[in-house]
Amino acid sequence: MSLKKIHDQQPESFEFTKENKDTAKTILKKYPENRKKSAVMPFLYLAQRQNENWIPLTALKYIAKYLEMPYIKVYEVATFYTMYNLAPVGKYFVQVCTTSPCLIRGANKLVKICKEKISQEENTLSENKLCSWLEVECLGACVNAPMMQINDNYYEDLDEKNTIEIIDSLLADKPIKSKSFRNRTSSAPEKNRPILNGGKNA
Repeated sequence: MSLKKIHDQQPESFEFTKENKDTAKTILKKYPENRKKSAVMPFLYLAQRQNENWIPLTALKYIAKYLEMPYIKVYEVATFYTMYNLAPVGKYFVQVCTTSPCLIRGANKLVKICKEKISQEENTLSENKLCSWLEVECLGACVNAPMMQINDNYYEDLDEKNTIEIIDSLLADKPIKSKSFRNRTSSAPEKNRPILNGGKNA
């Protein structure tokens, strides 16, 4: 997304909702009063969740003022960590893991589907503005590869068919529930079969 487009979508102001103000107060109780700037990361996450998966510049300034710290320090944190989005990513932000275990098990096919269904380029909103996608490094679910993270949820043990179903559900604003699509619990054996005989599946 171009800098001009990002600038055009910046809101004029930002303020936590009443609910998030209460949450912010709860967060601050975890830190000494003279160390409240340590709450910058959970505050950024709070702002991102409130603002449809991205943090506008006005939110960075709001957080800086709230925590009594320089704006540039908040900006440095927000730009260092990839979990913070500083431009619109849509209601559904699709992150496709393409680290070796996922790639070996077909993550490249998931990327191809995202290109075909959402947008040809990463970090580009779909035509209906509901989705965008991004290739990312390891999301820590290697045993259940290939997988995607959509907002806060993991979709695991994917193939082309169910990936298309998932993306179509997002574009229709009726997301399929996250799960292992081989019906595993966490990284348990497929169909929750017991492990017997020295580790061999029954």
